Amino acid sequence: MFIPTTEYEKQEMLRRMGVSSFRDLIQNLPQNLLYPNLKLPPRLTELELVREVEGLASKQPKLISFLGAGAYEHFIPAAVWTLAMRGEFVTAYTPYQAEASQGTLQAIYEFQSLICELFQMDVCNASMYDGASSLAEAVLMALRHTGRNKIIYPRALHPHALQTIRTYLSELKEVELVEISCPQGVMDIEFLRRSMDESVAAVVVQHPNFFGCLEPVDQLDSLVHGCGALLIASVNPVSLGILSSPGTWGVDIAVAEGQSLGLPLEYGGPYLGIMTCKEFLLRRMPGRMCGMTVDQQGRRGFVLTLQAREQHIRREKATSNICTNVALCALAATVYMGLLGPQGLKELAELNLQIAQDLAERLSKLRGFSLEFKAPFFNEFVLKTPAPAEQIQKRLLREGILAGLPLSPFYPELKNALLLCATETKSEKDLEKLVRALR
Repeated sequence: MFIPTTEYEKQEMLRRMGVSSFRDLIQNLPQNLLYPNLKLPPRLTELELVREVEGLASKQPKLISFLGAGAYEHFIPAAVWTLAMRGEFVTAYTPYQAEASQGTLQAIYEFQSLICELFQMDVCNASMYDGASSLAEAVLMALRHTGRNKIIYPRALHPHALQTIRTYLSELKEVELVEISCPQGVMDIEFLRRSMDESVAAVVVQHPNFFGCLEPVDQLDSLVHGCGALLIASVNPVSLGILSSPGTWGVDIAVAEGQSLGLPLEYGGPYLGIMTCKEFLLRRMPGRMCGMTVDQQGRRGFVLTLQAREQHIRREKATSNICTNVALCALAATVYMGLLGPQGLKELAELNLQIAQDLAERLSKLRGFSLEFKAPFFNEFVLKTPAPAEQIQKRLLREGILAGLPLSPFYPELKNALLLCATETKSEKDLEKLVRALR
């Protein structure tokens, strides 16, 4: 690992060698060796360098993917997994023994702290299985807290997340799921207003939603809480670099899929479930939580706390049957957030927005193509196609392009519609290749 020296250290070394500058140190070398004209190509960013090396190493062109729908291709700095795969993290299983697990516990505590700051929420647990199960657990929290039996959700909720909720609730026969129509790509607020009554336990919103559209979240706080219900949000953590955090628009429980925070696109995972809530729901939160304390000598330490899980109390009183979590993925997300920082995350979100908007504008100008919805979107959008989307996807796949997700299997009314995503990994060359192929 390269560790740069400070300016003070450089000057101290030069003083020891009896010279005042680096130029004085090398002045006796031939001039043609000192400043040769190497004719090097322009400098590259880490992302550009990785792409160049992969191109040189691959015999086959790499598939260009515009597929999102909950799992996103983002650039992952090499430092993320270099640090996360250190032996002390990879071999550690569970931090029940605080006296032997302070490093792991501190990493978990840092993860919780960063997520709370990003989401502007009071409490975060030590991660869940994935975003879909986090959302289902949030629904169970709302049912337990309110004692009510109705959950309202928008049609633009991720279909896999909805199926997970249905699976979790399959044996709770008294629970009713009510769908809000989304004729313009976002929830119908008037429909929601008419559906609110004292039987509603929670309203679920995904922001950005499955279509990539931004929901009217600023209108939900008083509408939902006015009926005594809870507001549950599922968000894209990268979008929070520029969008308002869920804690600022009245959310009681906020969850997310953390895959976009430094986790690669593997064969379905493992991914990272993020769950946060307001303090009044703290003791209803499933999973485990890391807290900071002091020992008898006043020294700082980290411990697991408030573990309302089936291993620790009677099974019938447990808040959840989650047996472990994905701490290694949470660690990678912690490193990723630490590397980017607030400004880096803001720039990343802006870049995603810019590239997706650029692509949408180009594609909507092609004959026969148009945007399905006019609502603002983040980094993915629905493109209306002149032919069945499945046919277009198969044809472009032969040209090395994965052209998004056909929506008809999930939404029969959107037969000729593709859900496309463009992140910071897409170059100008990538965008132009898709435009030419669709043209």
